[in-house]
Amino acid sequence: MASLLLLLLFLQVYPSVSVDHLSNDDTSPLRSNVYGNGKIIDITHRITPDMVVYGSGGVGLGQFLWLKKSIKKGNNSNSSFMKLSVHTGTHVDAPGHFIDSDFDAGFDVDNLDLDVLNGPGLLIDVPRDKNKITAEVMESLSIPKGIKRVLFRTSNTDRGLMYKREEDKSFVGFSADGAKWLVENTDIKLVGIDYLSVAAYDDLDSVHIELLKTREIIPVEGLKLDEVEAGLYYVNCLPMRLVGAEGSPVRCVLIS
Repeated sequence: MASLLLLLLFLQVYPSVSVDHLSNDDTSPLRSNVYGNGKIIDITHRITPDMVVYGSGGVGLGQFLWLKKSIKKGNNSNSSFMKLSVHTGTHVDAPGHFIDSDFDAGFDVDNLDLDVLNGPGLLIDVPRDKNKITAEVMESLSIPKGIKRVLFRTSNTDRGLMYKREEDKSFVGFSADGAKWLVENTDIKLVGIDYLSVAAYDDLDSVHIELLKTREIIPVEGLKLDEVEAGLYYVNCLPMRLVGAEGSPVRCVLIS
């Protein structure tokens, strides 16, 4: 009873905190998406065995953590190992993902520009009557010049596609002409999207190549944009320093 009263008091003091998990066990941690009394919003999807994985055939990620050392088994500490694709969940792509010469030359996630991945950004809603972000859609959004970071929320969020184990090939992404329009007519360097690929399914190669060949534009894919108001934020996205890797899971937050 005392713990319940404390929880209610906590929620009154911090009313904007979103709690995703609370068990009956008093020792179970709360898992939140919002911190700092609503000022920090986590837009990273949690990595779980059931999460959707590109090209998995609907089986999901599966086991990705192994407890190699365990206190219960006599070790002095718990120590886990993990195995997963660098393109799991919320992640970034480096130029070498689709451009082999850049992969050989070492354009990996370790040398992505953190100035691009951190700074003022705009979260916008894409018209829901379109199944691709085309040049026409991009022009209609009227994104001001000088905006370097844009997160595109689409019907992927409305449909909850990132919460389904099976990959949905009808997800909304950029078309080839939409990507080309972005490169030629905007100052955008960070392109965020709410599914596993910035490119529509049948434009996979052409869109990635169009964006990545500049070596200046960074796609951030698999963003968690539910229950976040459109508008201006300070974007923070930090990949792991994986030398030689063409992608990396990333922790992304918005600061209002």
